[in-house]
Amino acid sequence: MNGLPEFWRTEIFHPISVHLPLAILLLATLFFLVGFVTKKTFWENTSRILFLIGTLGAWIAIYTGNLADSVVSRQICDPTVLETHETNAYIVAGLFSVASILILLDYFGFLKKIERTGKVLILVLTIAGSGFLVYTGHLGATLVYQQAAGVYTPSEDCNEFVD
Repeated sequence: MNGLPEFWRTEIFHPISVHLPLAILLLATLFFLVGFVTKKTFWENTSRILFLIGTLGAWIAIYTGNLADSVVSRQICDPTVLETHETNAYIVAGLFSVASILILLDYFGFLKKIERTGKVLILVLTIAGSGFLVYTGHLGATLVYQQAAGVYTPSEDCNEFVD
């Protein structure tokens, strides 16, 4: 199997690092919404931890996406999809970063005077962030499944898989 490229290529780190924060941020938004509606601290406290982990993961996904960009941008047919994907990823990370800062301020008591308004703002930011996150994921899937971004395409006869 000497014709196959090494698995651990630069463009592989992005899909490895992107799926966990995606799931965590969507789950955190759901937990925060449940806590907001039911006023149960368990849901809110769990969502706080998930938001912080997911936001950090989103920035790691952006970093690995920038690494992959240098390889993938030369292989795809329509680079505008890649640019839109990248722009939306920054919007997602920005929205969840602001929400995470507000969550920390709320946790440490700095939003006591505007507690209800602060939580509504966090909820709006995270729901908007989740919408952008789903759309950004859709664009990423479009890059992979329609333009084979970062994907190794075997030869027609698959000789590279024969010993």
